[in-house]
Amino acid sequence: MNTQAWIERGDACIATTYGRFPIVAARGEGCWLWDVDGNKYLDFLAGVAVNNLGHCHPKVVAALQRQAQTLLHCSNYYHIPPQIELAETLCRHSFGERVFFCNSGAEANEAAMKLVRKHSAEKNGSNRFTVITALASFHGRTIGTISATGQDAVRKGFTPVVPGFRYVPFGDIEAMRAVVTPEVCAVMLEPVQGEGGINVAPPGYLKAVRELCDQHQLLLIFDEVQVGCGRTGKLFAYQHDDVAPDIMTLAKALAGGAPIGAMVATQAAAAAFTPGSHGSTFGGNPLVTSAALATLDVLLNDGVLENCVKMGNYLRQRLEELSARYPFCGEIRGRGLILGLQLNVDGAPLVQEALKRGLLINCTAGTVLRFVPPLVVTRAEIDHGMEILDAVFAQHNGS
Repeated sequence: MNTQAWIERGDACIATTYGRFPIVAARGEGCWLWDVDGNKYLDFLAGVAVNNLGHCHPKVVAALQRQAQTLLHCSNYYHIPPQIELAETLCRHSFGERVFFCNSGAEANEAAMKLVRKHSAEKNGSNRFTVITALASFHGRTIGTISATGQDAVRKGFTPVVPGFRYVPFGDIEAMRAVVTPEVCAVMLEPVQGEGGINVAPPGYLKAVRELCDQHQLLLIFDEVQVGCGRTGKLFAYQHDDVAPDIMTLAKALAGGAPIGAMVATQAAAAAFTPGSHGSTFGGNPLVTSAALATLDVLLNDGVLENCVKMGNYLRQRLEELSARYPFCGEIRGRGLILGLQLNVDGAPLVQEALKRGLLINCTAGTVLRFVPPLVVTRAEIDHGMEILDAVFAQHNGS
């Protein structure tokens, strides 16, 4: 069937929760995606920062195939070897000492929020449960995580939300200091805000937040769902600032495209979770943890992080060149291969035109073009993408 036939079938039975582009994906390889009509696209969205190793990385595919032939699912009532190995790997390469596995970033953030409240209840009683988050943040689509998210738009139509959250401007330590009261138990931040417009924590900010948390005995959560797993050029984004949280959440790229979430915590924080206090039927199942082990092996040993730094610098350079030539373009923000180009016009038409010309990107916060290509992207692929973007900008500039 062709694209239109598939779209009509989907429109008849799929919930309308997404504003979908008119592409019906058929297969992917590396940085490229093909639709059912045979059209080829350079994918600089990468499943929204999921396909960090590109589409169908052979080592991840092989791990999935091997595991699928032996054991797909096993209850968490039993011990699961690849889950144990994955937890060991995550702890070995981070601040963490305990890991809880789930299926998505929203679930990982839910686990983190439950943990800080239970930890606080045991230490301080039931009246200390408030979590400080940042304006323009994004933490997920569940009722709990939209309550934590610092954007009114994601809560519209879903009120009342869960109480116990306060929002402050990202990067403003004095604003945060002003809302720390005896009811506060934790702070949750993204080291780089993705959905909020690719906003990087200013120098010294995360360290100041850590010091504030220590001063008031607050737990610190870093939401690295989008920016973890190599996206910024280090395995975890917090490592750029040399500031360790008490809890970190991961998902998206952790299993190379398979659905997984993880909450990594210190022993002191994780001790509040005891048998029966939290769980997940599919969390940490053999299939996805095998894929995640293969993904981390590639990230750590195949030069992917080094390529991310090198190609991130090159992509930033090319974007700066384009920005200097077009009056509707502004600042380039980001770190590694999560970059945003600020516009002073609506970005949606530019995204649509790029798609027509074979480049997949998206727009966040209305006026920020987001670039999150696979970390294995090459210089030639970046050049090709920028040629397309140049043509898109030139058309817009002349219209």
